[in-house]
Amino acid sequence: MDIVPRIMQSIRIEMRRGRGTDLSIPQFRTMGFVQRNPDSSLSCLADHLGLTLPSASKLVDGLVKQKLISRQESIIDRRRLRLVLTPTGESIVNSAREAALANLTKIISCLSNDELGTIHQAMELLAPLFAAQGKQATVKK
Repeated sequence: MDIVPRIMQSIRIEMRRGRGTDLSIPQFRTMGFVQRNPDSSLSCLADHLGLTLPSASKLVDGLVKQKLISRQESIIDRRRLRLVLTPTGESIVNSAREAALANLTKIISCLSNDELGTIHQAMELLAPLFAAQGKQATVKK
């Protein structure tokens, strides 16, 4: 339990380094959320960020003006708008993710192949337990 926050902090630091100076951390978090959640709505984003709808809308407006996010008609419900990263927005998030991955790879490079295999197996076991975003993870009995 104690190591997970430290690992996440390391990943967050590297991701933020890759965001560029013209993006705030909430804007960058918004872009990451939109990339991970296709067809996401403003309401889902506001819930994720802990913001009111007007605050989330203002945040998205700034990203739309910078041409990093677009609002599009939802594929599922035409009455709803979905948020989508533009190619430029995708590029920024992907570059930051690649830098974070390179740093993480550097950190764990001292581990043996057996140790790396053990970590991989653990991640494979944990992935389905935590796959449902926004839902409480359930424990097998």
